[in-house]
Amino acid sequence: LITRSVRLKSHKSPPLVPATRFLTGGETFAPNESPSTMTITPAQIQSASQALRSVLRFDYPADSVLSHFFRDFRELGARDRAFVAEAVYGVLRRKRTLERLCGERSSTRHLVLAWLARVEGTTLRQLGEGFHGRDTDFFTEIKGRELGEVGLAEAADLPDWLAERLSAFMSPDEVLRLAQSLNRPAPLDLRANPLKLDRDALVDKLKADGVGCAPGRFSPLAVRLEGKPALQKHPLFLDGSFEVQDEGSQLLGFLLQPKRGEMVVDFCAGAGGKTLLLGALMRNTGRLYAFDVSDKRLTNLKPRLARSGLSNVHPARIEHERDQKIKRLAGKADRVLVDAPCSGLGTLRRNPDLKWRQDETSVAELTVKQAAILDAAATLVRPGGRLVYATCSLLSAENDDIVAAFLEKHPDFSLLPASAVLGKQGIACEGDVLRLLPHKHNTDGFFAAAMERKA
Repeated sequence: LITRSVRLKSHKSPPLVPATRFLTGGETFAPNESPSTMTITPAQIQSASQALRSVLRFDYPADSVLSHFFRDFRELGARDRAFVAEAVYGVLRRKRTLERLCGERSSTRHLVLAWLARVEGTTLRQLGEGFHGRDTDFFTEIKGRELGEVGLAEAADLPDWLAERLSAFMSPDEVLRLAQSLNRPAPLDLRANPLKLDRDALVDKLKADGVGCAPGRFSPLAVRLEGKPALQKHPLFLDGSFEVQDEGSQLLGFLLQPKRGEMVVDFCAGAGGKTLLLGALMRNTGRLYAFDVSDKRLTNLKPRLARSGLSNVHPARIEHERDQKIKRLAGKADRVLVDAPCSGLGTLRRNPDLKWRQDETSVAELTVKQAAILDAAATLVRPGGRLVYATCSLLSAENDDIVAAFLEKHPDFSLLPASAVLGKQGIACEGDVLRLLPHKHNTDGFFAAAMERKA
């Protein structure tokens, strides 16, 4: 129940890779190059159309499909790969608008051309030699085509069911603002490793190396980069001084607020981004368990652990939430983080395919899993201990409703106001729960609730 299935893309941050290589969540071009300024070739359009055709089957996450596509077509250069990835993600973000503009001619080739013409602002002059008349005629026609009157879901480039869910607690104007933010690529955030150096020192060192960056707005450890520079071989990355982690994700660790010498459990650890943060906040003391059902994800944690300098982390694969390893810790943990498997709809800036791959049925299935996982994790918390439930979803069904049902079922737990917990650490937050939205906070969408087991 803890695993994120192949249909459900997790919100883990993308790895650091060169800017001209494929990145989970959208590709960037080489500096000063984008579809709006570069000359487009027929071969690039053909490759992007072919890749998009595979992605739109929605059998697997878009990043996985593109990775396979690039392995199959190794002859593509870095510039062509970048264009293909950018085109695929661009169409996924604006699919409803582009399909409406194309009408019955919504072939993947037409969708890519329409994205260039209407979203990227590419001019006819930028279409290089070799395009036939049908392409250039369509390109010119689509430039001036009127969209006409559209409903909220179409205007927001969202499926009807999702627009309806969001409208239940947002005004139409706010749904549009949220959607516009979700339809832009996410910035790239780093997290300083306080065991190696503080955030300000990291900013200074990166700037000295010509990397544009600035301190994050919320997390005391966050650094926001300008663009997506290639840092995977940077000495500060190799020595564990920083990791890639969305600023919103970092706040979950501060909400759990682990202390020196405590026993802490990351119940759904994945590849361990938040695990590494928790271990650093514990100053490498105490005992930190990283549970997950996937050997592969825990294996991916090992090199990150080695770089981080942490020795208090104990990765452990479990079969399910009733595993014997969990039962042995019943009532002993000081803090437990449940970063639950979810729809991932708060990460649409990175994973725009999720809004087309998810539906109301998959969300309903997830809420059953989320409730079961939270119940199991709660058994680990000692009296007086803290439990944090978090998702990267925007939906009340996966967030507020899960917490409300849990508190009603477990009167020995009470809600800790997030504003008070984070405020004491100098982090601005309003309300009883942490609720981050891309259009307001420029982070991924996150929900988190902190609860305390009564002593």
